[in-house]
Amino acid sequence: MSRVTTVLPGVLPGIRRARKEEREEISRLLGEAFMADPVSGWVFPDEEHRRAVHPRFFGVFLDAALRDGWVDVMEDHSAAALWLPMTVGETAGDGAGVGGDGEDDGHDEMTEALAAADPGNERTRIVGELTALAHPTDRSHYYLPNIVAAPGRTGEGRGSALLEAVLERCDREGMPAYLEASNTRSKALYERHGFVFTGRTVDLPGGPPMWPMWREPRG
Repeated sequence: MSRVTTVLPGVLPGIRRARKEEREEISRLLGEAFMADPVSGWVFPDEEHRRAVHPRFFGVFLDAALRDGWVDVMEDHSAAALWLPMTVGETAGDGAGVGGDGEDDGHDEMTEALAAADPGNERTRIVGELTALAHPTDRSHYYLPNIVAAPGRTGEGRGSALLEAVLERCDREGMPAYLEASNTRSKALYERHGFVFTGRTVDLPGGPPMWPMWREPRG
């Protein structure tokens, strides 16, 4: 049972770490928030099927973050951000990692899990493989696979609040951050927080582009 939090107008709910028992509620939030996303529309062209499979598909990222990283959630479950530490030299068995030889161990496992979320849909594998190819492997960093606000709650500062909490940590630790923007609106948000387009889009066959973005820590 979820806890109801009263929110005053103009005041954002508090942010805390999500608990494992909140998994189903957060996976539904992810699924609902990405229904209108252009990349999700390409991966799952049929809207009814998209709605049915979304929680399972995004649950792959959620399970990885709950296991190997962390999930920040607003108290009223109106927004959430998933983070994975990617450490050069670690393997997927040790936690999220990218191989020191340039091979992306963690993403191989992620790609297979995404493909298994919707068997027979080759586009799930394609998006996993192409984003893995674009993902930097030469430096440790914090990876943001998903950040969402509930439908009807976008544009209220929730995404910025979730980002700022972790980016301040990045600056303290001297840790870069990485993500893929799936639409121009989110790309603009990330740019306001110091992320820079790496220069080469992820081009889905016959689909929309994605923008890999990197943020150097600020001194």
